[in-house]
Amino acid sequence: MSSRIEDRISLFRSQLEHRRFEDGTLCILESIFVSKDVNSLLEIRSILKEFMRSEAMFVFQEIMEKSVEEKLFVLEFFVRAFALSGDVEANLPSFFLYFTFLGFQSCLALKYEALILREQKCLNHESLQVSYEEWLTFAEDSLNNGFYSIAVKGFDNALLCIQTNNSSVDPRTDIFANAHIVGKIKKLKDVAVALVASHSVQAQTAEHLKKKTIQKNENINLYSMDTQCLASSMFRNGIKKRNFQKLHALQSLRQTNTEL
Repeated sequence: MSSRIEDRISLFRSQLEHRRFEDGTLCILESIFVSKDVNSLLEIRSILKEFMRSEAMFVFQEIMEKSVEEKLFVLEFFVRAFALSGDVEANLPSFFLYFTFLGFQSCLALKYEALILREQKCLNHESLQVSYEEWLTFAEDSLNNGFYSIAVKGFDNALLCIQTNNSSVDPRTDIFANAHIVGKIKKLKDVAVALVASHSVQAQTAEHLKKKTIQKNENINLYSMDTQCLASSMFRNGIKKRNFQKLHALQSLRQTNTEL
């Protein structure tokens, strides 16, 4: 391992220890993986993997009392860091379970961003390449937990991986086996698409019913106001009529007294 790489690793450690969860720290991490020496690269990954996993648990304990926004900010940093280092095992499961109270949808969104980030970086680092199995697992998790739109994206990416051979599917293997995998993914995608449409219709129906209820309540309130206005008007007219009758009676009485 060169002294330059050792300095970069030391700088990255320092950034994490000082809790600098920023893009600059991630850039330092990415610059570490420029070594062309395979053995050296494996050693670097092993060192950083253990350090980041250990440091992440300490950090998560420290921010337990922080706001949800701060927790998600830190979690996103580590998701991206694990993605850049190619640490697929630590990429999400244990840490996301640790933060389930943040909301599963937020975790899925971060996982999706991590997979996309790895795909963007895999041109320079082949070890970051995302397999169709990873996309499929992500999509199935999304589907099983009710996030159908996210699931559709995952299935699309799994199919794209197979079509572009950016996956562990070997085109030289049994063509029927590959066709079975593609067929399975397409069927699951169709299910997700149907559920998206179904929920869209349900949402539109619910919105329509909500508007009708509001309109009905407004009509009832308007009728009530009209009734109150009518009653008030009748009451005022009744008072006027009674006062007029009293005045007329008083005038008649005065006229009678005058004549006497």
